[in-house]
Amino acid sequence: MSTQSPPSTLVIDRTTITSLFAALSVLITAYIASLRLLHASTTIKLRIIFIWHLFDSLIHFIFEGSFLYNCFFTYTSIPHTSDYPHPASLSPPGVYFLGYQDRLYGSAYGTSPTAKLWQEYAKADKRWGGADLTVISLELLTVFGAGPLALYICELIRRRDSGARLWFWGVILATGELYGGFMTFAPEWLTGSPNLDTSNFMYLWVYLTFFNMLWVFLPLFVLYEAYNSISLAFARASRAVGVESKKTA
Repeated sequence: MSTQSPPSTLVIDRTTITSLFAALSVLITAYIASLRLLHASTTIKLRIIFIWHLFDSLIHFIFEGSFLYNCFFTYTSIPHTSDYPHPASLSPPGVYFLGYQDRLYGSAYGTSPTAKLWQEYAKADKRWGGADLTVISLELLTVFGAGPLALYICELIRRRDSGARLWFWGVILATGELYGGFMTFAPEWLTGSPNLDTSNFMYLWVYLTFFNMLWVFLPLFVLYEAYNSISLAFARASRAVGVESKKTA
């Protein structure tokens, strides 16, 4: 059973518009890159997969990379008392992020454009405004593992290499994205979603649902296409073996 989020006032300001435009501009950049980098004979499906993985890598590098930067380098000092953890801390009692008992880390305490971007998203999920250990652990893998791998997949498509390497790494990345999404939200679902604000349309359906479901449906699409490609390759190999057997019989 989930906890009902308290009513909140939706404020659409310059930061809200800028954050949404920044995400849209990444998608537009990925689309333009597909027009300039891909061969004219590239299929629509491969173009979609290219655009998705370039969008994916840029989001990981720029957006989530900035989240990690704020987690590790942006903080506010607090007095250390016996009442620790501080009410704003996302760590359990006796656990201090980076070992500092007198600091609270995260974008909530920054003034940079990227800090403000994550402050905006944190209105829907407050873990992204602080230093949540589960989220940071997942994002370290995402930024330094998934980001480069997504870019490598784009390069394979650009080189018109749509064989085993493309689908092998595509399956690995898609599976990792789905697992990462589950591990991001499963702790919330199991504890009544105490960090989520679902009290208005923007937070529930745009920030939490739309943006996160992209990392569900697109990886599933990649897995579906990989299954079809691998199945076709095995079918062709089986037919080739059958023909060769008949020749040697």
